[in-house]
Amino acid sequence: MKGDTMNLTRRSALAGAAAVAASTGLAACATAGGGDDDKVKQGDTSAENPLGVSAEAALEVVIFKGGYGDQYAIDAGASLKQKFPKVAVDHKGIQGVGEVLQPRFVADSPPDVVDNSGAGRLDLATLVSAGKLTDLTSLLDAPSLDDPSKKFRDTLMPGVIEDGTFDGKPLVLNYSSVLWGVWYSKSLFAKHGWTFPKTWDEMLTLNDEIKKAGLAPWTWQGKYPEYLNDPLVSLAAKAGGFDLVKSIDNLQPGAWQSPAMLAAAEAIHQLAVRGHILPGSEGLSHTEAQNAWCKGQVAFIPCGSWLEGEQQAVTPAGFDMVMGTVPALTGSDKLPNGAVMAASSESFIVPAKAKNVPGGLEFLRHLFSQKVARGFAESAKALPVVTGATEGLTLTSGLGSVAEAVKAAGPNVFSYKFRTWYAPLSKALDDATGELATKRINPQQWAERVQKAADAVAKDSSIVKHQR
Repeated sequence: MKGDTMNLTRRSALAGAAAVAASTGLAACATAGGGDDDKVKQGDTSAENPLGVSAEAALEVVIFKGGYGDQYAIDAGASLKQKFPKVAVDHKGIQGVGEVLQPRFVADSPPDVVDNSGAGRLDLATLVSAGKLTDLTSLLDAPSLDDPSKKFRDTLMPGVIEDGTFDGKPLVLNYSSVLWGVWYSKSLFAKHGWTFPKTWDEMLTLNDEIKKAGLAPWTWQGKYPEYLNDPLVSLAAKAGGFDLVKSIDNLQPGAWQSPAMLAAAEAIHQLAVRGHILPGSEGLSHTEAQNAWCKGQVAFIPCGSWLEGEQQAVTPAGFDMVMGTVPALTGSDKLPNGAVMAASSESFIVPAKAKNVPGGLEFLRHLFSQKVARGFAESAKALPVVTGATEGLTLTSGLGSVAEAVKAAGPNVFSYKFRTWYAPLSKALDDATGELATKRINPQQWAERVQKAADAVAKDSSIVKHQR
């Protein structure tokens, strides 16, 4: 992604060394004190000031400035200043959130609000277990900025609060609603008379037609194999249903070797076996693969719904990119064809040791307002988690297709949690899928490798386990 925008909560594996360093440093200071004397105390609450914000206290906001940019956060700060003119908002848009902020969390002198996203972000599981995050219940129960008759929590899309809840406590609020699918150019398909496939067999047949037209059917962001994992685990979820998804997240024995998961691995393997992948894709970065696709060299690319915003600077006029939901794997899938993998992302936190916790919570109240969320949709070409924020907007081709996919899926939306919960398993999966896509291992070997990693996590008593 542009600017290494690995901006999804679920993508823990890419935190790598930063996560290890964070685990060591943060755990060591989990019970450390410091900074409380300097903290801004919550003031009197009222209908106008439900979170008890000090009208003159400074507020430090650190935002990951990646593919979404940071204008929306700047807008939120401006909105807050309209309500509290004397508050000095110190806004910082940065890369490398983990590298920059880990020492400050260790020293218990963090900013007041953090957008903990991007490659090398702070390890979320460690922040949670070390007690470094503020419980957001008071914010969720506060009146929304737009409609005081509604609680803040009632303005969010379903699943958002759950995505940021750990052991019953809401600690994270994600801002963007992300869907994963297979992207293609609507104009290219119209030119050739192609129709997006409804089943994987149809996909393989269409791929042969695409090759005859002189194009590579697929590419993928080879340096980051998780991109190809997204259609793989989506195919498995469609075939195996919600029970399979839960079994994977709950580290149930044999889940990665289940018939649905093996069939999904075989489906992706067939892309490689049949020569449907652009040669050299395994060596491409996300931007290189996506740029090849935007240049019309490739028909399909797997990606999340941030793709349009990330590629807007290089996408040719009339390309008309759209996202299709991953096709059905079999004729007897447990989930309907329109089912889609989705989750909220772009993780906002208020550190427990922040100097101005009330101000941080108030900032989030403004960030999740209709006005700021609409601006985010327009500038980032992404779907905010604020209900109704895109109503009345003229949506671009990509964002419009994402909104249509949400509507078509209805209740058939699924998401996996293992990436957020278990970084070692995520890394093992990524490595195995990279080998699968280059024909160095077969689907059975892939499943054995990933299952072995899942079993190792399950047996490791040092790793905190979670259940769905």
